Amino acid sequence: MTHTAPRRLPLEGVRVVELGQLLAGPFTGTLLAYFGADVVKVEPPGGDPIRGWRKLDDDGTSFWWRSLGRNKKSVTLDLKTDQGKALVRKMMTKADVVIENFRPGTMENWGLGPDSFSEDNPGLVYTRISGYGQTGPYASKPGYASVCEGIGGMRYVNGFPGERPVRPNLSLGDTIAALHAALGILLALFERQASDKGQVVDVALYESVFNLLEGVIPEFDGAGVIREPSGSTVTGIVPTNTYRCADRKFVVIGGNGDSIFKRLMVAAGRPDMAENPDMATNAGRVENEAAIDDALDSWCRSLPSDDILSILEDARVPSGPIYSVADMMQDPHFQARGLFQQVEINGKPLKIPAITPRLVETPGETRWPGGDVGSHNQQILQEELGLSAEEFAQLQQDGIIG
Repeated sequence: MTHTAPRRLPLEGVRVVELGQLLAGPFTGTLLAYFGADVVKVEPPGGDPIRGWRKLDDDGTSFWWRSLGRNKKSVTLDLKTDQGKALVRKMMTKADVVIENFRPGTMENWGLGPDSFSEDNPGLVYTRISGYGQTGPYASKPGYASVCEGIGGMRYVNGFPGERPVRPNLSLGDTIAALHAALGILLALFERQASDKGQVVDVALYESVFNLLEGVIPEFDGAGVIREPSGSTVTGIVPTNTYRCADRKFVVIGGNGDSIFKRLMVAAGRPDMAENPDMATNAGRVENEAAIDDALDSWCRSLPSDDILSILEDARVPSGPIYSVADMMQDPHFQARGLFQQVEINGKPLKIPAITPRLVETPGETRWPGGDVGSHNQQILQEELGLSAEEFAQLQQDGIIG
């Protein structure tokens, strides 16, 4: 019989201590844990509040937590107590990476700021996520994703002209900040290989959103143009829009390439527009945006969405449906790409999303779903930090670990 060696994950051997609650810091830890990092999540004795957010399972635990807490070891400690802070310090001294998303100054007030580890753990990558960063006049302000999406420029360009700015039904600012934090951690670990020194990774939610603004800054500075909201279109690129079909479903059509536009308008029964020299380039199509959109809107309303998409696929025009989660889970491409992973919660199956990017040789994996509060207390506090059974019991009695 041939035995296959266990697959090594890219971040195997990297110890991460995750502090803080809710989304930006924890999702950073989730990304690292998925690709093999050993993540110890330190929670207050009652657990991260996100365990009780949104829809709950039969145990009263958030379905979201089963995804967000995957592959993590949960340790409960009250960081407002001296004993709790002392134990976290021991963990941080042995860690490669720390992730915290408290308000700036909180860790310093606890005696756990990055400077306090310069001698005990000079290789520590100390990752700090906050609304406005660790410096500057806004540093001390509370920075929730909704607020930071606004000041960071995302909300301004999102919505319809003259109407209230809108948001997706997601905490994008938190998630985008987590992606930036994970990137910063990997860059710092890469640099540490050469210097043996750690560093602080300072991630701000509003700056993470700001980082996605494409040409907004140079367009304003160079031409004085403020990019405004444009509904379901993109300013200066035509046609790219969402259209309602005869079955009331929406489709997205991106026909803004010169040759693609010709194929699109022929498919839509408007060869006159396909051959119109005034619409041969994007600049001309921008001038004629209303007429083009009216023609496509009329065509889409005349046919069911499946027919529209079939015609456009045959014409090699980028297009697609607007999917709900139910549509995604039924789609064969999502299934073929392995975007849903099944875990078990108390014997019941539950699907959670896979995490990308997809590494062909060393892909990440879900090793276990988000578990119970403090489920690794004994392993970490006794087996790793060396607490005696009596000391552990005293921590329980005093409520420090719940």
